[in-house]
Amino acid sequence: MKTYPAVLHLMCGKAGAGKSTLAQRLAQQPQTLLLVEDAWLATLYEQEMASLQDYARCSERLRRALGGHLVQLLRGGWSVALDFPMNTPDRRRWAKALAEEAGVAHCLHFLDVSHAQCLSRITQRNARGEHPFTLSEAEFEHLAQYFVPPAEEEGMTVLHYSEQD
Repeated sequence: MKTYPAVLHLMCGKAGAGKSTLAQRLAQQPQTLLLVEDAWLATLYEQEMASLQDYARCSERLRRALGGHLVQLLRGGWSVALDFPMNTPDRRRWAKALAEEAGVAHCLHFLDVSHAQCLSRITQRNARGEHPFTLSEAEFEHLAQYFVPPAEEEGMTVLHYSEQD
């Protein structure tokens, strides 16, 4: 059986940018697991998630719980498509540290999609009712204000996707 070097795939982009779709596509690669934050949060903390503040608290709790497991998977030769929004320098530092601890490469997939396009996609996603969480326009705007595009000084390996890709 052929083995492939483990990589920690990270997703960066506003809500509606296509992070989950890309993560699912990356997970089709050999020896690659998909971990979806929204699915974990909906299963573990559904009754606790009534606001964006609740999301932030539960998301932090989930990252603390999964960090060691992610390192173990990566050390075991598994690549991970981590469908958690890496939209702030702090979140990216956390993920980069996991890859470094595991001794594997990371790739930050930056989906650079316009604000208007993301909002349009969120509206469509809400209408389909397929996602574990819905975002109102106000919640989308609130989340978007915390989005920080990756900067060179963060030292991340970035693969940049534009709206045309």
